[in-house]
Amino acid sequence: MRSKELSIELQDRIVSRHRSGERYQHISAALKVPKNTVASIILKWKKFVTTKTLPRAGCLAKLSNLGRRALIRKVNKNPMVTLTELQSSSVEMGEHSRRTTKPLLSKRHTTDHLEFAKRHLKDSQNMRNQIL
Repeated sequence: MRSKELSIELQDRIVSRHRSGERYQHISAALKVPKNTVASIILKWKKFVTTKTLPRAGCLAKLSNLGRRALIRKVNKNPMVTLTELQSSSVEMGEHSRRTTKPLLSKRHTTDHLEFAKRHLKDSQNMRNQIL
């Protein structure tokens, strides 16, 4: 688990001490921050000339962790819940989700899935458990 980020004020103090000529080890001991953290903050400051948190890579998540966990709990409680019910419950929680969300399958994947289902339609439950 990752630790929380240091405050901007503390990061600014680290940079100001570095600019005054203090060594990493002395900064680390004085501010009670690991030496590697001091080094990474100074490296970030040298590269981007700021100590503020920079934007993260990648797109933002559609659902928050809280909303995602709530939907998982609902599905675990009732595996036969419909997509419409899930979407309406997420809207009630204040989370935006679309009902049309579905896996991206090509036509070939869809026909292959359908053929597989037709072939194994009359299999016993034991056989299905072995396949899974």
